[in-house]
Amino acid sequence: MSMVSILRRAVLPTLRRQAFVPALQRNLTTQQKEIVKSTIPALQEHGVTITTLFYKRMLEAHPELQNIFNTAHQETGEQPAALAHAVWAYASNIDHPEALSAAVSRIGHKHASLGVTADQYPIVGEHLLAAIKEVLGPAASEDILSAWGAAYQQLADIFINFEEGLYQQGLKTPGGWKGWRKFFISDKKIESDEIISFHLVPVDKDKLPTYKPGQFVTVRCYVPELASYQPRQYSLSDSPTPDHFRISVKREFATGPKPAGRVSNVLHESLPVGAELDVSMPFGDFVLDINATTPAVLISGGVGLTPMMSMLKFIIDQQGQARKVVFIHAARNGHVHAMKKDLAHIVAQNPSVSRSVFYEEATAQDKKGVDYDHIGRVDMAQIKDQAVLADADYYICGPQPFMKAQSQSLESLGVSPDRIHMEVFGSPSG
Repeated sequence: MSMVSILRRAVLPTLRRQAFVPALQRNLTTQQKEIVKSTIPALQEHGVTITTLFYKRMLEAHPELQNIFNTAHQETGEQPAALAHAVWAYASNIDHPEALSAAVSRIGHKHASLGVTADQYPIVGEHLLAAIKEVLGPAASEDILSAWGAAYQQLADIFINFEEGLYQQGLKTPGGWKGWRKFFISDKKIESDEIISFHLVPVDKDKLPTYKPGQFVTVRCYVPELASYQPRQYSLSDSPTPDHFRISVKREFATGPKPAGRVSNVLHESLPVGAELDVSMPFGDFVLDINATTPAVLISGGVGLTPMMSMLKFIIDQQGQARKVVFIHAARNGHVHAMKKDLAHIVAQNPSVSRSVFYEEATAQDKKGVDYDHIGRVDMAQIKDQAVLADADYYICGPQPFMKAQSQSLESLGVSPDRIHMEVFGSPSG
């Protein structure tokens, strides 16, 4: 009997039987933990190969899951690489899975926004284990497959429990729901050469839930060239209102080998005011501490300013002048600087708010002191007297290199890492 047959007969039925016991979290034996840890070198060497094969197998066997997974991330390799890193991190922390709590929260919020359900976890487990077997070949012994089957089930339990908590919390929230809710576009506003804001109103006209500044919704629309629905996550870019959500979407153009953003282009070009789409509950754990009164320093790059505008407007609306805000933003130039008039108006009307806008290459039409304040990339040392404040919390959102540079700069200026909160934003394949 082949190893794959052993896996299917012995391990996978166990996964299926156990997947619907969310109250129970199964623990691994010491031997199973040691076996999983012994595979870490193989995961480092073959992880992306395993996860690439996993997605290929799973989506071929279950094409209905195309509506959940971002196909552009499959094409660029971003999703397999992210999963490979997550699997490696889990194996490395198998003795202390609580060390992954921050990652579980971030991923769990994304899963919940996509409507991931407990019965889908066995499908993932089946194809992940089969991919491990196929890539590692004879090295994937029955003991290794059995240990990884148990390890996967433990991880699935953690996510199932966490996500069920989010679903129940959403259902208990006034105006909340689980899964998809039909919305229509009530307004489209051009914010820059690349970004359009969409006002989304529920078709049923029932109450909307409040949300925490910084949270996102998942929007799902039909993409004709893929003949399937595709989901994308967009930060809510305004303070909570009772009748609509606002998202601000950057249109992703094709550049070199990177394809044009499928969903962003559909939203910009193909969906007029009145068009309907599916929207999730607000989710996300990159949120403003709404109970704090100490300064908030909001640092964004490009379209990463959208959750920052939500945070800024919430502070102004709910806390007035009681809380100091420093708004730091990076853009290439005024053509792609979204919401600059809104920001200028807020700064002019609120002495508690200051700004530092950096343009990498200002155009002849851009006016210093009006559109921007500094030329070049964000330099925290240059504005440390304005931005490095006692007891401040720092919220950073933008491309990964931008966030890494700003967090390192802040730490070099004496800011404690636990005061720095970050969220990767601006998918290259939207």
